[in-house]
Amino acid sequence: MGVTGTLVNYYIHCKRQCWLHGNRINLEDNSEDVKIGKALHEVKAAESAQTEIAVESIKIDKITKDYLIEIKKSDADYEAVKWQVLFYLNVLNKKGIKRQGKIEFIEKNKGDRKIYYVDLDDENIQKLTIIETEIIELLNQPVPPAIAINRKCTKCAYYTYCCI
Repeated sequence: MGVTGTLVNYYIHCKRQCWLHGNRINLEDNSEDVKIGKALHEVKAAESAQTEIAVESIKIDKITKDYLIEIKKSDADYEAVKWQVLFYLNVLNKKGIKRQGKIEFIEKNKGDRKIYYVDLDDENIQKLTIIETEIIELLNQPVPPAIAINRKCTKCAYYTYCCI
């Protein structure tokens, strides 16, 4: 399996989650939060013709002439989403497509949305190269990393697998 934006997100969020997903242990179909996220993507797809585009191993939520747009239901882990978007920007950049990243968080219990912008620069490209190498090394380990329980675990699709 090649490195994907989802793996980059999971790697930043939780290395154990990254290993499990990357080794095809998928419990996300049972997650209510994942179902909500998929429903949001379907609603956004119905609103616009410029939705989910597949390029190599990535799926981009939306692309315009200026932005690559990633839509998430919560800003609970902004850093993970930021690196996912930077990964997408880097894949496009290697193909000669230059865009700025735009992250839209649609809070499910709030009427507003938060919007953040990210730019791919040389420092981020170097960091992404390190992250990709570390992900490949992680996925090749025979067992997942040890459980590191914290409060974000309770919302994870792998919670019952790791913690119960």
